[in-house]
Amino acid sequence: MTRTIALSLAAVTAAMTFQAVPASAVSIAVKMACMSDYLSHCSQHAMGSPATRSCMRAVGAGLSKTCIRALVAGGEVSQAEVDRRKAAMKSAAN
Repeated sequence: MTRTIALSLAAVTAAMTFQAVPASAVSIAVKMACMSDYLSHCSQHAMGSPATRSCMRAVGAGLSKTCIRALVAGGEVSQAEVDRRKAAMKSAAN
């Protein structure tokens, strides 16, 4: 079963890698770091579509730390935006 999951992830990664690359394409590093987040939250949307970006933004703080770090490093979101969302969540919890 573990082999099946690994092969499935490899197939999805390969499919993402060989897609036509639009000007605002997400880097391979971001795709790899955010794969599980995409599969868990946004797989109903086509990979790399505007709907996927909207979905990932809507999930926001629910994304893994690895994915968030990759999104910041890839210029998809600023650290200031991440900090602002964290503060907003903290204040809403109080």
